[in-house]
Amino acid sequence: MTPRATRVLVLNSGSSSVKYQLLDMADGSRLAVGLVERIGEESSRLVHTPLGSGEKRERTVPIADHAAALEAVAAELARDGLGLDSPALAAIGHRVVHGGLKFSAPTVVDDAVLAEIERLVPVAPLHNPANLTGIRTAQRLRPDLPQVAVFDTAFHTTMPEHAARYAIDTETADAHRIRRYGFHGTSHAYVSRRTAELLGKDPSEVNVIVLHLGNGASASAVEGGGCVDTSMGLTPLEGLVMGTRSGDIDPAVTFHLKRVAGMSVDEIDELLNKKSGLVGLCGDNDMREIRRRVEEGDERARLAFDVYIHRLKKYIGAYTAVLGRVDAVAFTAGVGENAAAVREAAVAGLENLGLAVDAERNTVRSDEPRVISPEGAGVVVAVVPTDEELEIARQTFALVGRADGDRVSAN
Repeated sequence: MTPRATRVLVLNSGSSSVKYQLLDMADGSRLAVGLVERIGEESSRLVHTPLGSGEKRERTVPIADHAAALEAVAAELARDGLGLDSPALAAIGHRVVHGGLKFSAPTVVDDAVLAEIERLVPVAPLHNPANLTGIRTAQRLRPDLPQVAVFDTAFHTTMPEHAARYAIDTETADAHRIRRYGFHGTSHAYVSRRTAELLGKDPSEVNVIVLHLGNGASASAVEGGGCVDTSMGLTPLEGLVMGTRSGDIDPAVTFHLKRVAGMSVDEIDELLNKKSGLVGLCGDNDMREIRRRVEEGDERARLAFDVYIHRLKKYIGAYTAVLGRVDAVAFTAGVGENAAAVREAAVAGLENLGLAVDAERNTVRSDEPRVISPEGAGVVVAVVPTDEELEIARQTFALVGRADGDRVSAN
């Protein structure tokens, strides 16, 4: 009897990197994780860790392109008996950043899907081309295997039109697909669902504000399991203060920089996406370093931290108004999960909204979801570690299923 195929390889292809994880959806366990970075350089680096069966392997070797990168990944997996030719592999799930309005769910890739992802390149020029390369390379390596695209934007397609629309001429907006799409959707989906579980409720019963705080940062208002608003927009630039992105800014700043400073469109793009946010305010985008500088009395670091927190509070307040009733605020991602000072500052002064953190609970470090608000707080404040790779694998496997047609859900 042929064993059931329960493994999913998750690929996150960036412009010069490939992150990957191999998971067994029979129990949600990880079999291997790894990273190929600096693709196209002489000093390309591959780090591969087979979990439970060996030690981390790391090597620096020229890797010319994504095809060579995935071939190297396949070779590393094969060394551990986890090769891409394994009959246990059910599918390959791909993170795709922008799916527009057409893709509101994970989708098995075919020529029409590839064409639509390519059509969206103008609104995701840094991400979608790399995602396409990863899919096409995987197709060449395993043409018989289902390739599934899981879109960052999909979770946010439930936003009502009044939240998704910008107040500009509708004909122009429609002609150029200008609207708010939102990103980090796999994280917001996973964390909002896990938060409901933490409360012992079904997602349909819970209203959650999710704060995904990493180098990229976004907030979402999730009502009954569906997104009704999110901070990122047409691109990931809008919204919260981020590591290198400005977040919300008067659009006229761009006109001013062009007319007065003589900056080109590309220079302004680079300024707002790569030289702004925390790094623009104080020269650092690592929250740990910023907090160290704050504690030493560094005024630039203090200003950067205060601007970051002020914007965060504005979104918490705004999404409280949008939802009407908030059951929980969930912090996640690198900063959200690890920076107790950020969590404390973000809710300080919001006691009238039912928000507070318990000092002792807030300092506990754990890989598990946990409540950090005091007993009896009006709104639960929680830390819920995100797991975007598991969410991609879960969605991929739920779509492809097992040989007998069953479906497996994994937390």
